[in-house]
Amino acid sequence: MPETTHATSTVLPALPALSTQAERLIELGVHEIIGLSTAELRTFAGATEAPAGGDGALLAVHPNQAPASALAPLLRRDGKPGFVVTDMSDVDLFAPLDTVTLPDAPLYLLTGLDRGDRMANWSPNEALPALTAEARTPLLLTEGIHWVLQQPAVLERNHCFMTIGSRLRKAHGTLDARTPAIWISNGTGRDGRERRNAPKVGWCWAGNRHTWLGIASATGRRTQDR
Repeated sequence: MPETTHATSTVLPALPALSTQAERLIELGVHEIIGLSTAELRTFAGATEAPAGGDGALLAVHPNQAPASALAPLLRRDGKPGFVVTDMSDVDLFAPLDTVTLPDAPLYLLTGLDRGDRMANWSPNEALPALTAEARTPLLLTEGIHWVLQQPAVLERNHCFMTIGSRLRKAHGTLDARTPAIWISNGTGRDGRERRNAPKVGWCWAGNRHTWLGIASATGRRTQDR
């Protein structure tokens, strides 16, 4: 098991209020993707903001309602839209691990977000049992995209992150060796020079370590009724 990284990184600003996050999703047209009215989205945000309290929480859409392929192009960095790498055409088939339980609702909240900088240079295979032992849950790819949509500063060079809660299961039951990640394109190879500095959805091998990729996680997921 690799040592935990203690090097400091950018202090991320607090997430916007849930009502502000709802307006951001409306501005991007996410409510149309999931088939909800603006009123329904605003009502959910208002109900979870008070009295239940949503400070520091991320408003997320269930991946069955808004898949990664629909959300990734909404990302922006330096005015450039996000994209999914060409060799991940099956991105929407990456589903939550059996150990990840999602609320049975189109909208829910994620609490206790952590980019996982301390686990930079850990492989997904090494990080998952450690997160489980800490009672933390790995982020899904769609949740990571939602985080960057609401808080673009979370994605910075040398401090990007993997979303190892999403995995592709093969027909015979074993997991595909790829794990999704979100980072910043260098504009090389098949990305194309025009995509340099654009937000990028890609993948890494589950057994490989990367010094510039943390392992993103949260303390839990809930709806307004919990």
